[in-house]
Amino acid sequence: MWLVFAFLSAALLGFYDAFKKEALTANAVLPVLFFNTLFCSLIFLPLIILSATTTLLNDTLFYVPVAGWEVHKYILVKSCIVLGSWVLGYFGMKNLPLTIVGPINATRPVMVLVGAFLFFGERLNVWQWIGVFLAVASFIMLSNSGKKEGINFKTNSWIWMIVAAAALGAISGLYDKYLMAPIGEGGVGLDQMIVQSWYNIYQFFMMGIMLILLWWPNHRHTTPFHWHWSIVCVSVFLSAADFVYFYALTIPGAMISIVSMIRRGSVVVSFLFGAVAFHEKNLKAKAADLVLVLLGMLFLYIGSR
Repeated sequence: MWLVFAFLSAALLGFYDAFKKEALTANAVLPVLFFNTLFCSLIFLPLIILSATTTLLNDTLFYVPVAGWEVHKYILVKSCIVLGSWVLGYFGMKNLPLTIVGPINATRPVMVLVGAFLFFGERLNVWQWIGVFLAVASFIMLSNSGKKEGINFKTNSWIWMIVAAAALGAISGLYDKYLMAPIGEGGVGLDQMIVQSWYNIYQFFMMGIMLILLWWPNHRHTTPFHWHWSIVCVSVFLSAADFVYFYALTIPGAMISIVSMIRRGSVVVSFLFGAVAFHEKNLKAKAADLVLVLLGMLFLYIGSR
C-alpha cells in the first residue's frame, strides 16, 4: 500500500513543480517562497488548533499530537534543512528550464541510496548499482543538452543551486525516515502530522525574518513581486504531496530509498508541463535524458524489491 501512496505523491509533486515554475517566472523569489510557507501554515494551523482544543480530530489521519521541546527540536532541524533546499531550489528553478531542473532533481534517489547505505544499513545490489550508473550517465547527457541552450553545468551557478537543493532534499528524506521510524528501530517515532504541520509553521517565521532582513531593504532595486494564482496552487499541491509522502513512511515495511525514488517520478509530469505549457526547447535530447533517468529508477526499483 505504501507504494500506491508514493506514486500519488509523485504525481502531486509534478504539479507542484509546474505551478512553482509559473509562480517564479519574472517574479521575486523570496516573496513567492514566503507566501508558499504562509499558505502551507494556514492549511495546517486549523488542524493544530482543533487537535489541541477539541476531540473532533481524535483517531483520524489529521490529528496533530501536542508535544514539548523534546519533540519540536527535531522538527526545527527539519525546517532548517527543508528551507535551505527550497531557497536554493527556487532560485535555480526561476533561472533554468523546467525540463533541465526536473531530471536533475530526479537523481536525488541516488543520493538517498548512498545515505541509506551509510546510515540505515541498506546495502546496494547489482541492480541498484546499475541504476546509480544510469543516473550518473543521465546527468552527463543532460549537461551536454544544456550546452545547446548556453547552460554550462560546470560554471552555471543556478545548476549548482539545483544540485545543492537536491542534496539537501536527500538529507531531508533520510532525516524523515529517522524521525518517523519507531524507537525500537533506532528512530524517534514521531507522528507524521506533528512533523508536517509544525515544520511548515517554523518555516513561515524563518521566511518572514528573511523577507524583512534580505528582500525588503532592496526590493525596489531587484525583481519586483507580483501576485499570481499559481502561488496558492504551489502550497496546496506541496502540502498534499507531503501529506501522502509522510503517511507512506509510517506504513510498516516502507523503505525511504524506494519512496524517494518513486517520488522523483514527478519529473514526468513536470517535463510534460515544460514542453506543453512553457514551450521549452531541445526537447528530443532532453527526452532521451529523461528516459535514461527513468530507466535508472526502474533498475533501482527492481533491485530494491
